Amino acid sequence: MNAHVKVPVWVDVGAVTDIPRRGARRVPSPRGDIAIFRTGDGEVFALMDACPHKGGPLSQGIVHGRAVSCPLHAWNIDLASGEPMGADKGKGCTPVVPLEVRDGRLLLSLDLHG
Repeated sequence: MNAHVKVPVWVDVGAVTDIPRRGARRVPSPRGDIAIFRTGDGEVFALMDACPHKGGPLSQGIVHGRAVSCPLHAWNIDLASGEPMGADKGKGCTPVVPLEVRDGRLLLSLDLHG
């Protein structure tokens, strides 16, 4: 029996302090650009950098609370789930990228074979 087990590949993409509070940074990856967000409270989240509405670059949006507003049409996206909020709820989803903070460093889990 040949079992294939996927082991996550964790990639160090910088320090938490590289991202300003209420800000974001774009990180290129083989699967597409990833947006890493930092809230005013210092929480960090990672989503694919494309709004589910028209593909707008979420990394260029405004971070408020635990959400980001898309710069194209102002859709509000929940940073924890990637789901649109308010009137746009249920109209698509931005994929969440697994993110960990270890010793002040940001680590993304990239599945390069999925």
